[in-house]
Amino acid sequence: MNGNVRRPVSPFELLVLGQVAVFLIAATWLFGGNAGWVRPYLSAWGSLGMVLALAAVLREPRRRQGRRAMILSLWPLGLFNGLVLASCLTPGFREIHRGPEAFYTPAEVASWVPSAAVPSAALGGLWLFDGIYLSCFNLALSIRRRRALRGLLILAAFNALALSIFGTVQKLTGATGLYFGKVPSVQSFFFSTFIYHNHWGSFAVLMAAGCLGLVGRYARRSAGRDFFHSPGLGGLAVVLIIAATAPLSGSRSCTVLMILLLGGTFCGWIARTVGRRRRLNESAVPALVAATAAVVAALAGIWYVAGESIETRLAVTEGQIAAMRAQNSMGSRATLYADTWRMAEDRLWFGWGMASFPYVFVIYNSQDHPNSRDHLPNNYHDAHNDWVQSAAEHGLVGSALLGLCGLVPLGWLRGGARTGSLTRHLLAGCALILAYAWIEFPFGNVAVVLSWWFCFFTALAYARLTLNQSASPAPHFQSP
Repeated sequence: MNGNVRRPVSPFELLVLGQVAVFLIAATWLFGGNAGWVRPYLSAWGSLGMVLALAAVLREPRRRQGRRAMILSLWPLGLFNGLVLASCLTPGFREIHRGPEAFYTPAEVASWVPSAAVPSAALGGLWLFDGIYLSCFNLALSIRRRRALRGLLILAAFNALALSIFGTVQKLTGATGLYFGKVPSVQSFFFSTFIYHNHWGSFAVLMAAGCLGLVGRYARRSAGRDFFHSPGLGGLAVVLIIAATAPLSGSRSCTVLMILLLGGTFCGWIARTVGRRRRLNESAVPALVAATAAVVAALAGIWYVAGESIETRLAVTEGQIAAMRAQNSMGSRATLYADTWRMAEDRLWFGWGMASFPYVFVIYNSQDHPNSRDHLPNNYHDAHNDWVQSAAEHGLVGSALLGLCGLVPLGWLRGGARTGSLTRHLLAGCALILAYAWIEFPFGNVAVVLSWWFCFFTALAYARLTLNQSASPAPHFQSP
């Protein structure tokens, strides 16, 4: 075994791992981070991640050269911060106070000038985003042990398992609010500690992807000989429990995402198993029959737990499809997207400012509340399409910089970095949520944003360490 793997995890690495672990656990158990009073505390904890990132850059001068490519990849984040801070110098709305209430009215600002509708909201959103991004970035910057990353992933999986069991019991006992009815929910479709079931589903997909990556690693190491006595078997059980909560929560779209994730993994396993058995001149039939029987048993178990929720949501789906066919349109969702795009077009380059959607969209909203006789507007806090909302809030320039915050670090995988099972599954989960963001707003949830960047940087860090520990001499990453 490589001597580098046997060395103990350093105190600084433990501090980085602990900061991310507490961040993730707190965000998920405290209403998915989406209660207004929770966000300042999460932002403050994320500030520790910023301090640790700075400390990692300054410590151990002999290692700075090896970290140079990673540190340089922070340039999109720096430019994005500069854009948001510059926009706060020009408020897009005037704040008017009438007694204890505050009202906002548009100010005269040229469309080509960066501005923030409500600078205080923009600064709060930036503070939280930076804390999340840099806390997760630290995993690639500071962690030098793959087993440390696996340990953090296992902790995240057990946290997701605990939330899944909590939510399942809460759902099956008919709780009418969060925490077994102790906290009223603004959404009828809530699950576990998450206010909105589609946010829970997005989180579950990311955590299931991480679990599958761990299972794949243990399966590869056992080479099929003693898998049933390895941690991989327990990992599969955790995956199935988490996966069952997607239909149980009532999230139809995330159930589809979970099926794609699990189905793709299963098909990939079949292809590898058949290929390996052919190379060994052995029959793959026994393994395939056993796997098929296990899948059927798992589906039966999921139906037993979530069958009623699945039938209910199927009936609702059929009714919605019938209504769309009768109206020959996608209904309110299409109107919402069109209104949001009109909002984006008016400030196409720099947008209305970070966290501006709830304040600005009232001007563009063309929909009345369906139950209102007085033509009251149907209020929206999110656009239910993160990509279009990003264009409205950050403009094309800001949205491009946000995208580069992910694309530039992804360039670390150039130069022959091996993407093993763990990295592939984590990145697949991230890709599914990015695709999902075209029809929903998973990134409107703090815990999902944190989980996404956690999975993303864990995948990159693990691939980097795999390359450095398997190659001799160890090649350096090219600067993106």
